[in-house]
Amino acid sequence: MSTNETHISPCETCEAWHTHPEKVRAASLHKLDNETSLRLAEVFKVLGDQTRIKLLALLASEQEMCVCDIAEALGMGQSAISHQLRVLRDARLVKFRKLGKEALYSLDDDHVVTLMGQGLEHVREG
Repeated sequence: MSTNETHISPCETCEAWHTHPEKVRAASLHKLDNETSLRLAEVFKVLGDQTRIKLLALLASEQEMCVCDIAEALGMGQSAISHQLRVLRDARLVKFRKLGKEALYSLDDDHVVTLMGQGLEHVREG
């Protein structure tokens, strides 16, 4: 076997090429178009950062938090938190509103709450 070849044991692949048209048709109903799959991949890239996950978890536990409180809770500087919040805001995972001189952040919508909750449930069950 050359160094470019990957060894795949027989239990990991089909030993004979045979498709199941009914399963292919059913699966095709769930096939994502290129734009949708790219946008979803971008969301998961944003979620692939430990600091951003911690930040989202904080926001999932509270109604709203200002940048100062988030920085204090995570033991990080305000500028680092602001940068991460900007990334999350660009991905439409968090939103903010101004209240006087404070910027109050919260999760963008219930989908983000559900996404975080299901992700945590999945991690904690194993």
